[in-house]
Amino acid sequence: MKNFLLSTTVFFALFSFSSTFGQFTEVINSNKPGFSESPYSVGTGVYQFETNLFYRKTSIEPTFSRPESFGVDLLFRTSFLSENLELNTQIALQQDQFAFENIFTNPSTGSATGLSKFTVAVKYLVFQQEYEDKSKEFRSWKRRMAFDTKRLIPSVAIYAGLNTDFVGDNYQTGSLSPKAGILLQNNMSQYFNIITNFYYDKIGTDFSEYSYIVTATYNFSDRWSYFFENQGIFREFQNDINIGGGLAFLFSRDLQINASGRYIIEGNANGAYATVGVSYRINRHQDSYTELDENGNKLKENPRRNKRKRKGFFGRLFGKKN
Repeated sequence: MKNFLLSTTVFFALFSFSSTFGQFTEVINSNKPGFSESPYSVGTGVYQFETNLFYRKTSIEPTFSRPESFGVDLLFRTSFLSENLELNTQIALQQDQFAFENIFTNPSTGSATGLSKFTVAVKYLVFQQEYEDKSKEFRSWKRRMAFDTKRLIPSVAIYAGLNTDFVGDNYQTGSLSPKAGILLQNNMSQYFNIITNFYYDKIGTDFSEYSYIVTATYNFSDRWSYFFENQGIFREFQNDINIGGGLAFLFSRDLQINASGRYIIEGNANGAYATVGVSYRINRHQDSYTELDENGNKLKENPRRNKRKRKGFFGRLFGKKN
């Protein structure tokens, strides 16, 4: 718990001294269908739900394993106090088919249903990379087409979460446990970006783990995008790896539909993981500014939605590009 208190202290210290960046996007800013999380928030006044139905099937290589699972994963996201700050809650309800196998008996099975995840977290954007507007460069074609080396330096957010123990007996870790992470995003071009996450999860428990996620996203139209992703999870007694990809379709500016498939390796077992889901937001965001005259007196207040850079699965790609 000391580690969690220290990470929380550092988090709010950075929150206090960071400058403000705009986070709201004109189209939905969803993390689905990938497992990674963008460093950008959804923006103040936005209430967003990202839901996936998932199915997982593996072989029965270990003595004890979960060869088949299905369920629903829900991520709720909103922003408050600052455009840089986001609160999110992730809940997963699933049913597992357990398998027991050894050299003395035939394989036997059992099942369990419960909440496998209940995590409350905050993230805060501490650095947002800005890029050159090459569209205004008319003096030199070479300079206009040259790669902006700033794109190699990612935007950065810090993540602090708490895994609750309000879950079924089959998934309990024995206590509340903190989760800490660093979220990075490189916008390599107006069509292509890379998100990298590093996590230290279930800190202070017997189930603590380190993990990374790398997601490459590319859009090939105003409606369609696809992604490729690799995740690694490292524990004391077992390491897990998954590699996969998927598609997302922007149905409207507030609704996204997605699907994905993965090849997973869990210890000595391997198998497949598939998802289909939707992301939907309730948009109550308001952007306003006050115009002043030459003496600093208010002229008028003109509410206006500011078209920001797209930062989510579609939001970080579509619309006005850098």
